Amino acid sequence: MKVYTKKGDKGTTSLVGGQRVPKNHPRLEAYGTVDELMSFTAYLRDNLDDTPRLSPYRDDLLAVLDHLMRAASHLATEGEAPKYLPELGPEKALFLENRIDAMQSTLPAIAKFTLPGGHPAVSLCHICRTICRRTERIVLTLSEQYTVNEYIRQYINRLSDYFYVLGRRLTEDFNVKEILWVYDK
Repeated sequence: MKVYTKKGDKGTTSLVGGQRVPKNHPRLEAYGTVDELMSFTAYLRDNLDDTPRLSPYRDDLLAVLDHLMRAASHLATEGEAPKYLPELGPEKALFLENRIDAMQSTLPAIAKFTLPGGHPAVSLCHICRTICRRTERIVLTLSEQYTVNEYIRQYINRLSDYFYVLGRRLTEDFNVKEILWVYDK
């Protein structure tokens, strides 16, 4: 099978199910941004060694990539999703909540905003978090015009929290100073 089909040369592409839409269709903006988030999530994962202390995060991020691929598949579908698409249900957000709670229980409490930085992997967590927030805004806009699986919005919302807490957890794991926003009045 060839990678190129030439069918998109005039600015259209197919959704799951075959419906042709313009390449600037809101669905493409949504699942394209999920695709961007997947790329940076993979890059974050690739920046964590496969050591026993970091392996659980690498495993989590691999699961997140699966969940994001599910979300993208559903965002690329107009109408009812075909039965062959894997579901993205409420248990995926619960997976993130459990991971967030476990990490957060080991972190010191803070009363200030956290600034990105301190270690490349921590900065990548914040890049993923901000792309995730943009994805959430785009999916919300899409859902105002088209039907969107409600669990996608829930999952994306929770995922940005996961990236935030993972960044905080990694500052501890890499023994770097967490950068808190302290401002002069």
